[in-house]
Amino acid sequence: MTPRDCRPVHLVDPVPVPEPEPVAGCDVCAALAGQRAAARSVGDRTTAVDCNVEIRRHPHPGAVRT
Repeated sequence: MTPRDCRPVHLVDPVPVPEPEPVAGCDVCAALAGQRAAARSVGDRTTAVDCNVEIRRHPHPGAVRT
C-alpha cells in the first residue's frame, strides 16, 4: 500500500434523523439540550449525538415526541 491508498474515508448518514426536541418542563431534557448545544458550539459531534440518544431514551409516560 502506498500512503495515497491510506487516506481517511468520510461517511455521511444515509438517512438523516431530526434531532429530538426536549419535553417541555423536564429538567433532565433541558439539561441534555444545554449539553448538546454546548458540545455543538465547540464542534464535539460525539457528545451532541450522545445527548440526542439520551433525550430520545428519557422516559416520559404519555408524552408525544417529535
